Amino acid sequence: YNDGYVLPVAIDRGTTVAGAKRDDRRVRVRSLNMEETVEFDLDVPGDSQRGIWLDYVEGMARTLEARGVRLCGADLALHSDIPGGAGLSSSAALEISVGTALLALSGARMDRVALALAGQEAEHKYVGTRCGIMDQLTVTCARAGHALLIDCRTLENIYIPLDTASTAIVVADTGIKHRLASSAYSERRAECERAVEILREPLPHIRALRDVCVADFERHQMILPEPVRSRCKHVVKENKRALLAAQALHSGDVAKMGRLMNCSHKSLRDDYEVSCAELDVMVKSAQSLPGATLGARMTGGGFGGATVNLVRRDALEGFPDAIALDYLWITNISPSIYVVEASDGAAEITDGNV
Repeated sequence: YNDGYVLPVAIDRGTTVAGAKRDDRRVRVRSLNMEETVEFDLDVPGDSQRGIWLDYVEGMARTLEARGVRLCGADLALHSDIPGGAGLSSSAALEISVGTALLALSGARMDRVALALAGQEAEHKYVGTRCGIMDQLTVTCARAGHALLIDCRTLENIYIPLDTASTAIVVADTGIKHRLASSAYSERRAECERAVEILREPLPHIRALRDVCVADFERHQMILPEPVRSRCKHVVKENKRALLAAQALHSGDVAKMGRLMNCSHKSLRDDYEVSCAELDVMVKSAQSLPGATLGARMTGGGFGGATVNLVRRDALEGFPDAIALDYLWITNISPSIYVVEASDGAAEITDGNV
């Protein structure tokens, strides 16, 4: 939401939608995870922001229709192995998988960027979360074996090869999601917008914090009140780190990539203040194993959820147990640890093949 640069990967967990076309315009949805069945009629105006999982599904359908796609009715069954609330884009996976299924059943097509934008609009209007575009664009555009450098202003993306022969990506889910997450997300967005308003006086050309370079920030930071100054510092320097991280991955410098991840978490904790005690414990546990861990940081919106860790593959065998035991000892919470691979984005499954 600051029009900046991000460097995500899609992991080998996802949401699967099985669907059958109907002769009417009703959409009947069964969630295997929630063990609930609900339905709505595309020809009858629906409600929004009810705080239920159907908001994502119905919101996606109605957004596609508002963008000119005539959908047929459908019977859908949903299942996901992405842990909810872990900062692993489960919401975007639901939106985009449902959108992909409805388009396929209706014989319609939409390019990947347009589908991502539809998912973002659905989340804004029907869920009530003013999210950026990163999650949806990653779910639609990701490529196996690659990270995705996304320019969130132009929506251009560059595929960065990931050499995982010597390193592995490990996700550590803290099992914690604090209630503060939703309100704090809105606060951070407002603080960033306030920083732009103030900095426009000396920097009239800027549209978003993406337009503020590190030198500009250091020159003008004292006109910003706290905590706006710290929020701006994080965003400006995180944009720089994202570009440096892409360069490091492209050149195979995983040690530099790990150092940038460590710096990123420190900034998220101290300047953006979206970490929490459990995330910090998990990151510290990983960083206390320098023979294994190249870098560790929180992922997602913060205040709980998961960390992502870059781990030497030759030290991978003992890593999950080591950080899980350390985290359990300190927090009395048993975490979930996953070794993941960079995978493709959403696609239609035909005859068992994606």
